[in-house]
Amino acid sequence: MPPRFTKFHGLGNDYLVFESEQLHEITDLGEFSRRICNRHYGAGGDGIAIIGKPQNAAADFNVRIFNPDGSEAGLSGNGTRCAVAYLYYQGLWNADALTLSTRTGLKRYYPRQQDGHGKFVFESELGQPKFDTPSIPMSITPPRDDVIGYPLQLNGETFLITAMQMGNPNCCIFVDDFDSLDWRRIGKAIENHPLFPDRTNVVFVRVPERKVIELRIWERGVGETTASGTCSCAGAVAAMVNEKADREVRVVMQGGEVKIHWRSDGEVVITGSAEVVYSAEWLA
Repeated sequence: MPPRFTKFHGLGNDYLVFESEQLHEITDLGEFSRRICNRHYGAGGDGIAIIGKPQNAAADFNVRIFNPDGSEAGLSGNGTRCAVAYLYYQGLWNADALTLSTRTGLKRYYPRQQDGHGKFVFESELGQPKFDTPSIPMSITPPRDDVIGYPLQLNGETFLITAMQMGNPNCCIFVDDFDSLDWRRIGKAIENHPLFPDRTNVVFVRVPERKVIELRIWERGVGETTASGTCSCAGAVAAMVNEKADREVRVVMQGGEVKIHWRSDGEVVITGSAEVVYSAEWLA
């Protein structure tokens, strides 16, 4: 039987959700992700989410996320939220909380709203940011405890960056205006900068007020994207550690907005939506 999947999106950031049993005959999941995520020759998506049995006794399910370039992500805020929405949408889970095991540890999800037509809102605990260079990782000698306001050299230009590990490497740059900056060119170059051995997300952050931040996102392994859960968390935390924003903010992206709360216990919590698009069979 051809693999079946359901497509969801979180603010336009779209994922193809599979149950692992559907892919038992696929030997190269990276190559499969490249094929099916292609927007001209495949189903089209910013990644695939594969739900399976938990690999940790404390989890209810396990999820793996693959990017359109075939790489496996440590975490995707939107991708995992789409996977959780799938479980509720299909009636495979209906409790007031769900715990996922991911490559970067356990993540918890709490349903907050459902419209009856496949749109869900979840509050998600995505972990604690790590700022030291070995954790990000960044190849800086000697290692640093944090990367805040660090002068990154790029083709004769200097960008002051704040970097962190937030499920994935993230490099944040504060800007006054998106339109006057070739952020796509800069994002692509920094994604592959030699200081980031595992590559990095690049998040361009504008802070119009302390309770609102705006983002443009260049995602590792994806490119330009309308929204990203981990990038929105990183952008918000970067604004907070640079004392530009409060500990609770609205994050506005091209695809819509989420709420971020960096709790006093260090946990970063994101509240955002996931919405069903269609279900299909992969015939290719």
